[in-house]
Amino acid sequence: MPRRPSPKHTKSASSDPFAGSLFLADGLSGFPLLTAGVDEAGRGPLAGPVTAAAVILDPERPIEGLADSKKLSAKRREELAPLIRERALAWGIGWASVEEIDRVNILEATFLAMERALEALETSSGRAPEFIVIDGNRAPHHLKAPFETIVKGDALVPAISAASILAKTARDALMAELDGEYPGYGFAVHAGYGTKAHLEAIARLGPSPVHRRSFEPVKSMFASEGKTH
Repeated sequence: MPRRPSPKHTKSASSDPFAGSLFLADGLSGFPLLTAGVDEAGRGPLAGPVTAAAVILDPERPIEGLADSKKLSAKRREELAPLIRERALAWGIGWASVEEIDRVNILEATFLAMERALEALETSSGRAPEFIVIDGNRAPHHLKAPFETIVKGDALVPAISAASILAKTARDALMAELDGEYPGYGFAVHAGYGTKAHLEAIARLGPSPVHRRSFEPVKSMFASEGKTH
């Protein structure tokens, strides 16, 4: 599906974090109502799936406080996530497993998760996006609507910000569950990222079944040990 040029929009001197965003009054007219924002969480960790979310916001039910999920506290993300699910016109979550990440690489797995998030949005709501805005500079291969990629879109476009929050909170919740299944690694604390404590745990316990075999240093550990815990 081809890209479509973004509508022109002007930045305004305002305290609004979305000043100059595509969703301000001067830019909104250039996009269909059913515009889905898409973002991912979990590309960089050594363990766990990659997650994506797609969100179509309702202009009649605005949500205050949307921002890049990485710039929000965990408490604030947990406060905003249910508001997004309640007030959005539609939303969906998609996943790509550790096995898929290792088989097709993390970029392609991220695209799979994004496509699945959009499928979940359409299936659950009966609404098909008319336009898609995606955080970053790359897009999935099999989108069903015109799209635009936006670098740092999670800080510029509210729908992408909402998607980043849903993806992050959904993945954090799953990693907390995996912490119970595979104790000792600290998944509930670091969500699988390569912190010093996590690396020390891998060295002590060996890689778990939910560690990404294609990521270093896990790849070398699997090769040398030939086993999981």
